[in-house]
Amino acid sequence: MTTRVVVLGAGFGGLELATTLAASPESLEVILVDRAEGFVFGYSKLDVMFGRAAPDQVLHGYADLVNPGVRFVSAEITAIDPVTRRVETSAGPFEADVLVVALGADLDPSATPGLLEGGHEFYTVPGAFAAADALAEFPGGRVVVAVTSTPFKCPPAPSETALLTHEYLTSRGLPADITLVMPLGTPIPPSPDASIAVLAAFEERGIDWVPERLVRALDPARKVAILSDDTELPYDLFLGVPQHKAPRVVAESGMTVDGWIPVDPLTLETAYPQVYAVGDVTSVGTPKAGVFAEGQASVVAARILASLHGSPDGTEYDGRGVCYLEFGTDQVAKVDVKFVAGQRPIGALIGPSAELAADKTAFGRDRIRRWFGRDWVSAPSTGR
Repeated sequence: MTTRVVVLGAGFGGLELATTLAASPESLEVILVDRAEGFVFGYSKLDVMFGRAAPDQVLHGYADLVNPGVRFVSAEITAIDPVTRRVETSAGPFEADVLVVALGADLDPSATPGLLEGGHEFYTVPGAFAAADALAEFPGGRVVVAVTSTPFKCPPAPSETALLTHEYLTSRGLPADITLVMPLGTPIPPSPDASIAVLAAFEERGIDWVPERLVRALDPARKVAILSDDTELPYDLFLGVPQHKAPRVVAESGMTVDGWIPVDPLTLETAYPQVYAVGDVTSVGTPKAGVFAEGQASVVAARILASLHGSPDGTEYDGRGVCYLEFGTDQVAKVDVKFVAGQRPIGALIGPSAELAADKTAFGRDRIRRWFGRDWVSAPSTGR
């Protein structure tokens, strides 16, 4: 008897899960559903923003997904019934023996008044690619990089963006007056050493750090950002992290609590039998970043395969992930962090160094080879 596993979403979690299951000798039908054209690493968006790669170099089309054990379906998901494990899509319905929701977080720039009219968001793929044009045409001046709501994906990314914007402008002889606004008390809360290193880099470059605040609106006419404490920051260029929320189809499924899908932090099981959720769509307690979704997917895959034999599997999610952090000038660090429920997260800083820039490039290439069965021949050679 063949077990049908339907995976919703082809990001880090979905790709890792589908690839692992497809490599198993078990009798499985693996269906992977996503509406996007292809996969883009989060850090690749910054490569495009700062002119180090072209969009076609960083987009890995799902049409190139050659794993014979995975059936990829390009479709819009219109309804999810977690009780019956039935999924409605624009390509027709699918009924699953095991359902895995890995749809990530949707981004809503319109939720911040004035952002669409007066600034640029750089967290969606189209937004980051459009920001590249804005930066290329920018004559220099006051730049505000800011977060507009919590939670948000990849907590180091706003700090990276501030540092890379400074490098981008100053290397062209342009004035760079940069301010970073974040809701966190430190740039990288799980790692005091990483936060110290980032704050030192800010001070060295003259980047203003505004902690524990959000930007709640922009006034495009006056070109000011209005902060959560009602203070204002003038800007010539605004680069914002937009509001995150669970996809509407997930919210309408009844699976969410307080906006996200609750799961067992060790097994990633939801409240519904044979329904799992991984990655940004969950409230598992780790940062919303691809490397954590990948680790969670590995656990779910192990548990699914064990269940086919009718035996319990002891594999549990350990909350560990390694995040890369770019400082500019081809210097990259990484933070090895572990999140355990009920305990304070622990994160060790390694680097920064030029050697870790190569390590980060290898990280991406290894995953493209694993997920797509080919070499990333167009991977940028500038350390990301």
